[in-house]
Amino acid sequence: MKSLWKNEEAEGFSKDPLQLRVYTSRLLGANPDLVLHGGGNTSVKLSQKNFFGETEELLLVKGSGWDLATIESPGFAPVRLETLKRLAELETLSDSEMVRQQRAAMTDPGAPNPSVEAILHALIPFRYVDHTHADAVLAVTNHPDGEQSIQEIYGPRVIVIPYVMPGFVLAKKVRELTQNKNWSDYEGMILMNHGIFTFDDDAQESYEKMIELVTLAENFLKDRKALDSLARAESEEDLQKLSLIRREVSRIRREPVYAQLDSTAEACGFANLKNINELALRGPMTSDHLARTKPEPLIINNDIEKDVSLYARNYDDYFRRNTDGSQEILDLAPRWAVWPGYGLVSYGRSLNDSKVVRDIVSHTARAIQIGEALGRWEPIAEKHIFEAEYWELQRAKMESFKQSPEFQGKIALVTGAASGIGLACACEFVREGAAVTGLDLNADVENILDRDEMLGVACDITDSGAVSNAVDETVRRFGGLDILVLNAGTFPAGKLIEDLDDQTWDKSIEINLKSQQRILKTCIPFLKQGVDPAVVFVASRNVPAPGPGASAYSVPKAGQTQLARIAALELGQFGIRVNVLHPDCVYDTGLWTKETLERSAGRYGLTVEEYKSRNVLKSDVKSHEVAKMVCTMAGSVFAKTTGAQIPIDGGSDRVI
Repeated sequence: MKSLWKNEEAEGFSKDPLQLRVYTSRLLGANPDLVLHGGGNTSVKLSQKNFFGETEELLLVKGSGWDLATIESPGFAPVRLETLKRLAELETLSDSEMVRQQRAAMTDPGAPNPSVEAILHALIPFRYVDHTHADAVLAVTNHPDGEQSIQEIYGPRVIVIPYVMPGFVLAKKVRELTQNKNWSDYEGMILMNHGIFTFDDDAQESYEKMIELVTLAENFLKDRKALDSLARAESEEDLQKLSLIRREVSRIRREPVYAQLDSTAEACGFANLKNINELALRGPMTSDHLARTKPEPLIINNDIEKDVSLYARNYDDYFRRNTDGSQEILDLAPRWAVWPGYGLVSYGRSLNDSKVVRDIVSHTARAIQIGEALGRWEPIAEKHIFEAEYWELQRAKMESFKQSPEFQGKIALVTGAASGIGLACACEFVREGAAVTGLDLNADVENILDRDEMLGVACDITDSGAVSNAVDETVRRFGGLDILVLNAGTFPAGKLIEDLDDQTWDKSIEINLKSQQRILKTCIPFLKQGVDPAVVFVASRNVPAPGPGASAYSVPKAGQTQLARIAALELGQFGIRVNVLHPDCVYDTGLWTKETLERSAGRYGLTVEEYKSRNVLKSDVKSHEVAKMVCTMAGSVFAKTTGAQIPIDGGSDRVI
């Protein structure tokens, strides 16, 4: 492990201990082999004057919700040091009371809640304290001879603390075991099955000690060739099964989730281990990960529905074995899965959640194999796992991350998404929590929809192969498909039937009708495995109220509407809702150029302004208003509606 300290970077912070604390915290957070996604904590002890000008000794410790990789000065909670030390002297202290007392001792009521390890940081008599969950240290400690190995690696250089729950219990245990020790005799502290602390009055020294001590653990693993144990294998792909797994996990969890498959050689190698059904179920790398990963993964064999149901029953049994009756059982769904032949699957309510799980699982898979190579992978006992998973402070932290917009966890595909109604729909779905793939002939869609929650795909919807590839990529990236919005279309120049050329007619039929059927057909197998699946056809007011000179547009839109009605009849048995939206007067789209408006107005003998205000409400319809209606039709408001045709046209007297 290499030190990331750079004198030229640190020089500007040399006179500001808090800024140095920020700097070295970020160095730790930049290395995923040390901490992952909010893990670990750091602190600095300072003297500051209070409101009355009196000097107070403070501990500034990482606040809840902050990540070491990106932390800034406001991310450190200032707590009166003397109060924390007095709390450590108590015989007992409940979690909720600890949080309350720590918050009461803060000098800034607007700061985040202090880390649950604040009392422990206060007990360590050095200005800077660093704590990580280093992979190498955890791999060494998570096996039966872990403490012996730690002694072999470090000798008298570190204090060794047996595993106990984080928070007050841990602080009390450390105080008890170090009362007769001289902290200056040690460079660090190993918490068995939990992590490592280093400390010093100098920020660089504390950081460099962390790097050195973790490197010693890495060298120990190399010397025993434990790192040579990491398996690798080629993966297969079955997007239909991936979609089905996601649906079943969503069903057990009672909310839609994203499913992200890690099919790297390392992930597939781990999934293919001969004893994986037993090995993966022994427990997590550290209790700090439990809120994200749960104690065990789902093991996928041949019957996906049976496998997921078995996981749920086993989790229920685990809860009943360990509860004292005061806890309320969490959902029964897994947070990750081992899929032999394919890799590792991570689940989350948001894409970020699933990515966090994926990162943790990747490091866990490595640690498990290394621990097994040392003799046996053996993390903390089940009772400790349960204690950590149902720890009220951990649960409170995870609850604070929850959000529930309409389409949280849902996956949508929108055609014609580079502009106009399609782009507005894609953005509205994302605002409401969904992940979206947007298709468009315009290659700019790939840049327009370039976000974690958006996938832009340049796609000719008249090309069956291109459509199939785009749908596959949607499932590959997000795990399935729940919502299809058929919006792409073309608006040919108005011509009377007797003047209409075959090329214009055929092109409109191909794009406005045949391609809609093609996309729907490609998506149906995945929609059948979707969560509350819905299809919305964006047709036209021209269907119920056609006008002269628009047959090339109106006829395929009418055919599209008939296709939707038949699809509603065919797909209802699978729970797939199919509805049609008929917009009109949507002039803020690329279809309505100045020339198109003038031509259309001229057919009715109207000026452009008269034409634009010819509806009952005398108001044009905006793209974002159509998008809101599309989302409404795809959502819970229309949960019991299928086969419907809804106008959004400002009121057409010919429709009314």
